[in-house]
Amino acid sequence: MTVTFRPPTRADLTEIAAVLGTDGPNELGQSVLGIGLLEGEWSSATFDPATDAWVAVGEDGSIVAYGHATLNGPGLVRSWGVVRPDRRGEGIGTALLDRIEERADDLLAGSSPATFRHSVTATDQAIAGMLRGRGLSPVRHFWYMHLDLADPITPSSDAFDIRPLIGPDELRSVHGVLQAAFADDWGYQPEPFDQWAGEQTDDPAHWLLASDGGRPVAALITRTEGTRGWIAELGVLPAHRGRGIADALLRRAFTAFRARGLKDAMLNVDAANPTGATRLYENAGMRVIWRWDLWERVATDHA
Repeated sequence: MTVTFRPPTRADLTEIAAVLGTDGPNELGQSVLGIGLLEGEWSSATFDPATDAWVAVGEDGSIVAYGHATLNGPGLVRSWGVVRPDRRGEGIGTALLDRIEERADDLLAGSSPATFRHSVTATDQAIAGMLRGRGLSPVRHFWYMHLDLADPITPSSDAFDIRPLIGPDELRSVHGVLQAAFADDWGYQPEPFDQWAGEQTDDPAHWLLASDGGRPVAALITRTEGTRGWIAELGVLPAHRGRGIADALLRRAFTAFRARGLKDAMLNVDAANPTGATRLYENAGMRVIWRWDLWERVATDHA
């Protein structure tokens, strides 16, 4: 292994995204992970690339690996790392994971319980073996789902009051709906409004809000990356589920994506989502194109 590790900078984002794009073979034959995902991670108020991320630089000066560890809530660190395929098997991944774990230990110092989670491509047996050897085990499975916007989109129901946001004041309504909608979801970490708003990277004018009797009951927020539209979050208040509101929001978003000239749509979903979200997306024409797993280690006596 002849690489040098250093903290990344924003000038590295495009090259890091290219490395991430080599991870996770899928049916599209193109990258699922990209610069938009990185920008979202880096916008977190708890993330500092100078201390929480690393790039491995090869002999020719190119970036061959990237990893980060970030505090995702009290006593919880989330991490992720990718090594370029042509440089795997050289010990770079092991060295990167060493740095990730060392930073996680610093961030979790004094926490009890202390939870360390790491995301990996579901088919990557090499990293699975490394994580198992360090005391982690898989706890959750996730899917990336895709829709080609050239395919027919069945119009959404007009039985609901759904509209784009009128102005920035409605951000609080969206935040309130999503906080309540996700409150019981596995692994959900609530955020204060100012922190949440500061982490958004897309234009809220493209978001959708559904109301019942003038009261917001569901919201959908998006982001765009090149010619791809992402469903970033979709939440419906528990009392209003089962009425087709989520389906209407989703189809309205797809139609808006296509009107903006976007080519496809993507989202990430917990495969075991208890609200039936995976079935909702499949019924709207989306299909699974990539799977990833979340591994976890919990310590109750973390120093």
